[in-house]
Parts: sequence; C-alpha cells; structure tokens
Amino acid sequence: MDKTKILIIEDDEPIADLLSYGLMMEGFHTRIETTGSSGLSAIAIYKPNLLLLDWMLPDCSGLDICKQVTTTYNIPILMITAKSDITDKVIGLEYGADDYITKPFDLREVVARIRTIFRRLDQTNSLEKQEKSQDIRFKNILILPEERLVIKDDINIELTPKEYDLLMTLIGQKGKIFTRSELLDLVWGYDFVGDTRTVDTHIQRLRKKLDAGDIITTVFGIGYKFEKQVK
Repeated sequence: MDKTKILIIEDDEPIADLLSYGLMMEGFHTRIETTGSSGLSAIAIYKPNLLLLDWMLPDCSGLDICKQVTTTYNIPILMITAKSDITDKVIGLEYGADDYITKPFDLREVVARIRTIFRRLDQTNSLEKQEKSQDIRFKNILILPEERLVIKDDINIELTPKEYDLLMTLIGQKGKIFTRSELLDLVWGYDFVGDTRTVDTHIQRLRKKLDAGDIITTVFGIGYKFEKQVK
C-alpha cells in the first residue's frame, strides 16, 4: 500500500492539507491540485491509483471531472461533497464515482473508505485474472476480460468502469437474480442506504449500449439477472 498514489483535487487548502497529511501518515503518496483543469492535467503525469475529488471546484463541477475521468481512465473516484441530500449523492454515483463522503468528515472514515475501494478492486482483479484466458461471447458481443474490452459487431463499445464491472458481475453468475442492494455492494463496494436508482440507471445504459434488453432482464420486485441460456 505504501506505493499507492492518491491525487487530491480540492480547492479548500486546509482540507486538502489535512487529507494529504493524514493519508501520508497512512502510507499513501499524495499530490494536491486546487482546480479541475490542473487536476485533469496531473492525472496523465502523476498516474494516481485513486482520485479524491471535491464536488465544487472554482473552475468547474467535480461531476464534470468525474465524467471525463471515467470515460478516459480506469481510476476509482471518492467524491467529497458538502451536499447531504441523497439525490445529489446518487447523481455522483451515476457520473461514475465509486463512493462519496460528506463534509465535515472524520479522516479515519476517509481512510476506511479508500481501503474498502482498493480491497474491492483487488477482488475484481483477482477474478479477472482467473478468466483472462477465456473470452466471453454472446449474441453479437465479444468481451475480452484481459483488456477490459467489449466489442459489438466488431465495434468497440465504450463502457465506464462501473458499467463494465456491473456487466461482468451479472455474467459471472448467469441466471442468478441480484437485488439492487447486492449489486451496489458487489460493484460499488459498500452497503448503500437509501435510493438504489443508480443501479437502475447503469442497467439502462448497459441495455442501450449493448442492445441487451432481452439479455439483462428485470425480475420485478427483486432486481436483475443475466439470462442463463443466452448463446
């Protein structure tokens, strides 16, 4: 863990310094950027393992940064927000954030959430390594787990990291009915109390991108499943 790099994009200097100091004491390497534009530029240079991102930045919204990062990089994002409304938090998850924490926060909780994200990534990577030699095919879709690529009719389909993880979770146990809460725990890595709309949104996007409404099906009153007999 001592080589793990965390990029902090936070314009409040005391908060950024507190986060940086606390995370360094826990063995992480940190870098601070105070604007969205400088933060985006730093990603390519610093190559962080995780992004600690403030929701409200002086030059742009953290949501905009979140959307750009998830479409270009495979970097987990922990959003810091002063917004306590559950709808705002769900929006952050829908834009690709892995987790969120509300100001004011306890540094110990920040560290705990970061470690939870990394544990979940380790579990996902371990499963992918087991499946690397097995490309997955169904209908007109080809999945290359080793490259995290999804191809439809010989065209690469751009999935966000969470969309890809959700798809692989469903495929990993074809025919199993997953509740929304189970999917939040397995894909996002924590028990989410409140609105589970973020799962519905990601399912809808997967269905649209893959034209998979007949493959990823709804079990009314329960959740979702990947049909077992799909060829």
